[in-house]
Amino acid sequence: MTVPTPIRIVLADDHAIVLHGLKRLFESEHDFEVVDTCRNGHEALAAARRGCDVLVLDFRLPDISGLDVLRMLAADGPATRVVLLTAAISEDDVMKAMQLGVNGVVLKESSPEQLLECVRRVHQGEQWIDRDMLARALHRVTRRESAAREASRTLTPRELEIVRMIAQGLRNKAIAERLSISEGTVKIHLHNVYEKLDIDGRLELMLYAQEKELV
Repeated sequence: MTVPTPIRIVLADDHAIVLHGLKRLFESEHDFEVVDTCRNGHEALAAARRGCDVLVLDFRLPDISGLDVLRMLAADGPATRVVLLTAAISEDDVMKAMQLGVNGVVLKESSPEQLLECVRRVHQGEQWIDRDMLARALHRVTRRESAAREASRTLTPRELEIVRMIAQGLRNKAIAERLSISEGTVKIHLHNVYEKLDIDGRLELMLYAQEKELV
C-alpha cells in the first residue's frame, strides 16, 4: 500500500509559544510534515523559496509584514500556497491579500481543527476565507468605490486629491509642497471644496473624508 506524501509546510510566527504550539499541532497529524519554522518575514520568505507546499504565515511580523511576504512570493510565481494566520485583520487587508493571491485566511481565535482543515483544502487547490470576513471586505470596498464616484462627480481631481491629503492630516504648506503649487492655490481649492460640499471647515472636511472612506 502506497503511503500518501505528507503536506510539507513552513510555519512563521514571531511569538515562540505560538510557533511551538503550531509545530506540535501539525506534527500530531500524520498527513503533515513541518519542514521549517520561522520567527520573521525574511526567514519565512527564504524557507518558502527553498520549497514547501503551504506556508502558514503570521500576518504581523517584526521585520516585513505578511502582505510583503505575499507580494514577494507572488512575484516569484504561484508555486507556494499561503495561509495567513492573524489575531485581527482589516477588510482592506483581506482584499489586498486576495489581490496578492492568498489562498487562506484564518483568525487565531479559530479552532485548531479549522486551521488544519484550511491547510488541507488550500493544499488541494481550494481557497479558504471566512465568509463573514469576505462579505465585510467586499461591502467595504463597494461602499468606498461608491463614495469615491460620488465625490468625483462633485469635485475636480485636484480637489479630491487635496481632500485626501487633508484627511491624512497634512497642513496647507505640506500640501502645496507635495503638489508643487502655492499655499494660496491650496486655499482657493479648499474654499471651492467647502462650497461644493456645504462644509464649514477643515475638521468637518476631515470627518467627511473619513465617513466616505476617501483616505
